[in-house]
Amino acid sequence: MTNVGENGTVRVSAVHLDAVGGIAGDMFSAALLDVRPDLWPACEAAIAAVGLAEGTRVSLAGHRDRVLAGSRFVVEGPAPGRPDDPHARVRWYDIRGRIASARLDKGVQTSALAIFRALAEAEAVVHGIDVDGVVFHEVGADDSIADILSAAAIISGLGRCRWSIGPIPRGRGFVATEHGMLPVPAPATLELLKGLVLADDGEKGERVTPTGAAILRHLAPSQAVDPVPRRLIGAGIGFGVRTLETRSNVLRATLFAEVDAGLRGDRVEVLRFEVDDQTGEDLAVALDRLRGAPDVIDVCQWPVLAKKGRMAAGVQVLARPEAADRIVGEVLDETTTLGVRRSTVARTTVRREMRDVGGTPVKLARRPSGVSAKTEMDDLAHLEGAARRQAARTKLERAAIEEETSDG
Repeated sequence: MTNVGENGTVRVSAVHLDAVGGIAGDMFSAALLDVRPDLWPACEAAIAAVGLAEGTRVSLAGHRDRVLAGSRFVVEGPAPGRPDDPHARVRWYDIRGRIASARLDKGVQTSALAIFRALAEAEAVVHGIDVDGVVFHEVGADDSIADILSAAAIISGLGRCRWSIGPIPRGRGFVATEHGMLPVPAPATLELLKGLVLADDGEKGERVTPTGAAILRHLAPSQAVDPVPRRLIGAGIGFGVRTLETRSNVLRATLFAEVDAGLRGDRVEVLRFEVDDQTGEDLAVALDRLRGAPDVIDVCQWPVLAKKGRMAAGVQVLARPEAADRIVGEVLDETTTLGVRRSTVARTTVRREMRDVGGTPVKLARRPSGVSAKTEMDDLAHLEGAARRQAARTKLERAAIEEETSDG
């Protein structure tokens, strides 16, 4: 167990999930509680507020296999002698009513209802019925209700953060359900996983349960590269109940905090090409036009030696990804190149802002090590002599930093 401290005082900015063995509701809760045990009381309170069958006990237990150590989220059945059908039919609107009327924290209630609604909507699509006519089978059992309430308490407790997940194991074979044997992923699970990247790692059996898939649908995790540098807080391991042949049946949750509030991450389209049959004057006009085009971030060029020993210009255009197709068309119209190479890359930038110093704009950049300042040469061009321009630049930039420091 690797946790962040008894009080969970570190602000979590991102959570990444690695579905090594898969993902189910109990694995999700176990993995997050393994790294954030301080959230356990909130889980207990949420489960108690809604209520389970008499004699049902919920606990967080340490667990290990031959490779890893972590936690299991355990739901034990009612007291001996009490009749209980683990596949009892429970109507969606009955569960909705129980959660809506329970004395729950607003954030917990919202997440719990959203997860159950995602399940209900998936079942409605699969069976071709109205969502209010959905009747849960396995998902209506107390263990699934406890899983979802616990997950909702954890999600609410962590607050707003970036969720991401790696490739999700698809599984193989069939799973026994109230409707008979169905291929995995089961139809409702498949509906919930739409849009996410799945992979076949060779392991048989169900790897993603409907509850696990509904939690993912609610979180809408990214599967793209996170370009923002983050500080690792810790990681938790949540075990499932099955034993797999080639790997531990675990879900790993890795928590991160912000490195510096001034850093920003996004993605940009990089367009690169060469030109060897356009005059320098005309190419300069073309690149100036591209620099002024909407959604173009930057344009630069450098000399290259092309085929047959010809001198050419290498050009790179940084563009907003959503506008890249249009900008490629403008490149092909403005220059004589016959093709453009494209790639989308992650970018990390510092937060910037302009400050007026004695009527001259100075750009401030908030770097991890502190604030830097820059005055554009265009705003100093009226001064005669390099020494005067440099002295003015130094004075303006120092004044901007001092003003920023005093304000902070």
